[in-house]
Amino acid sequence: MVVRDMTSGSPMKLIVGFAVPIFLGNLFQQLYSVADAMVLGRAVGVDALAAAGSTQAVYFFVLGFITGLTHGYAILIAQRFGAGDYSGVRRTAANAAYLAAIASLLITVLSLLGSRALLEVMRTPGDIFEDALLYIRIIFAGTAAVCYNMLSGILRALGDSVSPLVILVVSAVVNVGLDVLFVVGFQWGVAGAAWATVLAQLLSGLMCLVVLCRLELMRFCREDWQTDRVVIWSLLRLGVPVGIMNSITAMGIMRLQGVVNGLGSVTVAAYTAGSKLMNLALQPGDILGIALGTYVGQNLGAGRLDRIKTGVRQTVLLSLAVNGVMGLVLIFFGRELTAVFVSGTEQAVIDAAYPYFVITGSGVWIVGLLFLYRFALQSLGNTVIPMISGGVELGMRVGTVLILAQCFHMGFYAVCWAEVAAWIGAGALLAAGYYVRMAKLCRQEQKRLS
Repeated sequence: MVVRDMTSGSPMKLIVGFAVPIFLGNLFQQLYSVADAMVLGRAVGVDALAAAGSTQAVYFFVLGFITGLTHGYAILIAQRFGAGDYSGVRRTAANAAYLAAIASLLITVLSLLGSRALLEVMRTPGDIFEDALLYIRIIFAGTAAVCYNMLSGILRALGDSVSPLVILVVSAVVNVGLDVLFVVGFQWGVAGAAWATVLAQLLSGLMCLVVLCRLELMRFCREDWQTDRVVIWSLLRLGVPVGIMNSITAMGIMRLQGVVNGLGSVTVAAYTAGSKLMNLALQPGDILGIALGTYVGQNLGAGRLDRIKTGVRQTVLLSLAVNGVMGLVLIFFGRELTAVFVSGTEQAVIDAAYPYFVITGSGVWIVGLLFLYRFALQSLGNTVIPMISGGVELGMRVGTVLILAQCFHMGFYAVCWAEVAAWIGAGALLAAGYYVRMAKLCRQEQKRLS
């Protein structure tokens, strides 16, 4: 692996060079869920596709909290690395591992016990309920497999975006192979797709661990493994708000999924296909945000506020250009892309999904900026505003869908517009929060120098 110091050199070159491997890696990671959807939809049927798809919001609600925690942990590691505090990097990583293990155990137990209730609250259609329950319980049973998120986060905090790419390519290929084997060969249905995902994620986590263990910087001594209350508090201060933000955001998505579930299996399948493709379309914006977050974290540790402002400004312009193109692709090619997930006889699903692409495709550039300002703020040490932005997303999603669905009877269109409304509300708050935070840090720096 290559450890990359992002505190010197061209900001745009560093950010783009760091982002490209992450983009390719996340593209392969998305193949986990896309492969499930394609195999289930074409080999088993629309009901199986709808069953797996109806659990997306529940999945993000539970596992998104762990992912948020581990992202917060990586922020502190990036800051320590930028400051040249390598013993602090190891001590932070060790204490983060303790916290992640405890959180995984608790969340696994609670999610398995509450999975049926969550699906009932979301009004999962009866004809797909049992398959959906089986799918999500297998996913929850493999919660520990998301250790990849923390381990890859550590690698990226150290400036290595290439190793996670290689690992995800391998695990994505394994996932697709296991999908075909379990679903088509063994005919395990939705259970086969779930097990393929869990095993592929576990493999990626183990490979990340091997890479970290071979890194000179991460050669731990006995003192590094000691619990440190100051470090633990710092990790929780950064990680818990991010985890809460993810879960709050997921609550809004769950509300939308509940509305979709009430519209029948065809609409659920359309929303599933649309969501999978939207997740792929949002990858460039998300990845630019992750790369910018590492860049900001390292430069904050090095005290280079001037580089932070330059990097954010340049990345905003790049994000607008890239996400504008992604939105146009969704708008003009939505039907053809949906057809990948279903057989040619399921024209109703293709027709139902297309409005989703037209409406949400017009707002892709907004969510791209949302990602940038969210990751930048988090890496500046402010995780409270991003957490509040999750609440704004929840309020905008729920409020918009209730008004449009119940008062204007807009059905699936209400769900589509609710997504865009959530992006606008949260994005505006995060942008304002970033500029206020930077102004405060600059004032503090001027006082220190005067």
